[in-house]
Amino acid sequence: MSYPQLEVSLSTHKKIYFASDFHLGAPNHTESMVRERRLVRWLESIRHDAQMICLVGDLFDFWYEHRRVVPQGFVRFMGKLAELTDAGIQIIAFPGNHDMWMSGYFEKELNIQTFREPLQLSVSAQGSTTRFFITHGDGRGPGDNSYKVLQRVFESRLARWSFGNILHPDWALWLGQTWASYSWRKNDKEIKPKFLGEEKEWLLLYAKEEEKKAHHDYYVFGHRHIELDYPVNDQSRIFILGDWIVDNTYAIFDGKTMKLHNYPHRSLEK
Repeated sequence: MSYPQLEVSLSTHKKIYFASDFHLGAPNHTESMVRERRLVRWLESIRHDAQMICLVGDLFDFWYEHRRVVPQGFVRFMGKLAELTDAGIQIIAFPGNHDMWMSGYFEKELNIQTFREPLQLSVSAQGSTTRFFITHGDGRGPGDNSYKVLQRVFESRLARWSFGNILHPDWALWLGQTWASYSWRKNDKEIKPKFLGEEKEWLLLYAKEEEKKAHHDYYVFGHRHIELDYPVNDQSRIFILGDWIVDNTYAIFDGKTMKLHNYPHRSLEK
């Protein structure tokens, strides 16, 4: 399969930031607002050296764009994104399983390019090129077959059209948010999942399969809500970005190395 490609020339003293799984809107308005304000502070803190920001899915706990209606809220977050892109910072986004129904609002209103398929990002810096493979991670790798079937249904044109045209937006968004809230409680999102080990962590297995097809220096995923910096082989590493529910984790690529951090700024390197 041919994946979309993007080339970036990283300027001196500039960086690329990666973050995912904000789940804005959950578990309630009050707690989401605290998280949203924290995200805005983080975005403001990195604007001085960010050349690119990669938002790797599940930015919202539920998201659907009707033709003339988008979900209420998130104005601080969206406003900060618009401010950063207006200032010339490149931002790209990847729909996750909670916000798979992005359709054009980010591109039109925020100037944020959105990638539904995995992206092969090539970054030229300091005389060398670093290759990234980036996607949210849901439905990738072995197993989880029931979700993969459900994913195909939800991403179908019929499902998207039916949700957006048969139901009134108030009812549609209520239904989507109720579903997301049930998922939050069922999976207890405030408890951190564990690394499953080299033989069972499906995103690591997926990265190994993709590495057989083409070399990438870094594989970057969200979705699993764990912080992981782990070798795929002697030349590649996988990064899973954690979330902003518990530890506020993100990754930085400075042209030479990639490291996990959390906010307020603290390196998670051991």
